[in-house]
Amino acid sequence: MRIGVIGTGVAGSLLLESLRDKPGFELMGFERVVEGAREDAGTGLNICPNALKALRLYLPARHEALRAASLPWRRWFADTATGERLLDLDLLDVAEEPGVRLRWSELYRLMRAPVADCTQYGHELVALEQDAAGRLVPVFSRAGTLVRHGGFDLLVAADGRYSKLRALADAEPVPEHHGLAMTRLLVPAAEDCPYDDYGQWFNGNNRLLSYRLPGGAVYIAGAFPISGDIAPEQKTAAHARAMYLPAEAAPCAAVAWMVEKTCAMIEQLHWARLQVTPLQRGAANGQVLFLGDSAHAMVPTLGQGATQAIEDGVLAAAVLAKGGDVAAVAALRDARVSFVRQLSLAATDSMWPGADAVALTRLKGQPAFLAQLRQLYTDVPLI
Repeated sequence: MRIGVIGTGVAGSLLLESLRDKPGFELMGFERVVEGAREDAGTGLNICPNALKALRLYLPARHEALRAASLPWRRWFADTATGERLLDLDLLDVAEEPGVRLRWSELYRLMRAPVADCTQYGHELVALEQDAAGRLVPVFSRAGTLVRHGGFDLLVAADGRYSKLRALADAEPVPEHHGLAMTRLLVPAAEDCPYDDYGQWFNGNNRLLSYRLPGGAVYIAGAFPISGDIAPEQKTAAHARAMYLPAEAAPCAAVAWMVEKTCAMIEQLHWARLQVTPLQRGAANGQVLFLGDSAHAMVPTLGQGATQAIEDGVLAAAVLAKGGDVAAVAALRDARVSFVRQLSLAATDSMWPGADAVALTRLKGQPAFLAQLRQLYTDVPLI
């Protein structure tokens, strides 16, 4: 079976690594960026325990490498902006092992290294054709020249939320926006940061989320409600102070530190609107398989974006290795992904305008939500 993987980020690289030594497969990966580009790009992310379980079950060497390059994520706490504790969760109460914290650039390096020899870099997908046997032929632009590598029995779209392959093979998905502005910031030198593990801080419905990363860096994410597009005046230091600092009391040390760094680095914030795209697993009569954000971009509230890409990569490979097809991948994955998407959106409830953020955050420490977290973090099958 000849498989071409478009995008060698998380899901694409893991699928290639999982299948490369299996008999009966010819594999090629195609990456838009040139080799070595963006080695320092991106901010930070947390990988949840369910992704670590998937790697432990299917790619133990990758599990070990990821743990070695990361900081452990053992704790999830949530406070008000003045420092009142609302939630303090030990992940080992709901998971089989901790999660991890690292930079996106390091995650990409770890995923791509084992499959560099079967990856074509600097290849930007621009069109799809068919060969005489009816197989799909991806057409790439490389250094201004159109390049073809022949027909493939299966093309895998692992090229992210704005997947070019999904747009060409089916249609560009229409996102659904949910009325929150999201910011991301990497503070590269943060020795004076007054906290370590994964924390959230609420000022009304406005939330800061932050944690330390390897190498002395800190990741800070902000979120606040909006009614439409993000207005220019909302991208200012004055607006950040109004959103995250309590009006009638002193902020706790953590919030004061995060707001100071955010205001000082306001031009370096990455902005986005909270959105999802419809779940779709395949197209072109089973000749195209969608994985990761190409298949099911979701809200980041529970940190499941990259985590589900890891599950997708190793589990789809396991299905294909046993002779399965796109429909078999969908049968294994889509109910699970729908549960994760629904739970992630439901967990965003404390940030909706007018919601009681304090009460709703406290509920996340109660048995009903903890049972859902346990399902989220442990329900990874061995097939």
